[in-house]
Amino acid sequence: MPSGREMRLRIRSIQNIAQVTRALQAVSASKVRRAQQAVMATRPYAANAWRVLQHLSTQPGRAFLHPLLQERPEVRRVLVVLVTGDRGLAGAYNINVVRFALERFRGVAAPVGYAVIGRKGRDLMSRRRADIRADFSGLPAEPSFADVSAIGRLAVEEFLEARADQVFLVYTDFISMLRQIPRVMKLLPLELDFGEVAAGAPTGGTTAMTTAYIYEPGETELIGQIVPRFTALQIYQAILESQASEHAARMVAMQNATQNANELGGALRLQYNKARQQSITNDMLDIAGGAEALAQARRP
Repeated sequence: MPSGREMRLRIRSIQNIAQVTRALQAVSASKVRRAQQAVMATRPYAANAWRVLQHLSTQPGRAFLHPLLQERPEVRRVLVVLVTGDRGLAGAYNINVVRFALERFRGVAAPVGYAVIGRKGRDLMSRRRADIRADFSGLPAEPSFADVSAIGRLAVEEFLEARADQVFLVYTDFISMLRQIPRVMKLLPLELDFGEVAAGAPTGGTTAMTTAYIYEPGETELIGQIVPRFTALQIYQAILESQASEHAARMVAMQNATQNANELGGALRLQYNKARQQSITNDMLDIAGGAEALAQARRP
């Protein structure tokens, strides 16, 4: 049985750990609110860009087709943009999205390469000997669109230069503070009529508009600007969703860690008090026994 000093040191260490986890929980709670606000702030632009793309795809007499919209007959290479976190202490957040990506693309016949966002995902994929073609780590705590535009340019260049025939995006969708779900979406070629709603696209009906408009500049120049930016915007919103999910997962994990530390500290304090009480009882019994022995020795 450990001594009283060792038990006091353990109790003090557990109390310090509980203070740290409680502070991390409070920080994550504030960060997840800001991340949700950032997601909501980008949705109006994404929704309007999506409507313009849908309208351009339904224009009568449309004779152009942007290279990023062209479906290739044979898929020889696949690129997966995997969004993870740079830090741990978030429960199973990082391992869940990595396991989801590996299982989702395990049966693909074409070689699969990964552009990993986040140090944790990079390390986990490296241990599994995955083909990592790009690594983006150390993003700001509150990234702007300019901070992640290089990732969008990489995805577009890989597709245009035929180094990837399909580009997928794997991220964690923020549903609630207690529920975050890994998701996969096809990033390139961009499908304007697919059933799965793209990140940032309006979630209501996708009724095609048939009214013809004259665009200035022309339709080709307009769609040439919108499609690459919308591709980068989908990655940006996926990163924001993943960051909100990471902060929520970390908040829940730190809350559970704080509760466990408090329960363990309470159990140790109870054990320490019992041992201390037993020690005091033994000392009192020794004193009483000694006094009785002295009293008997003084009797004639």
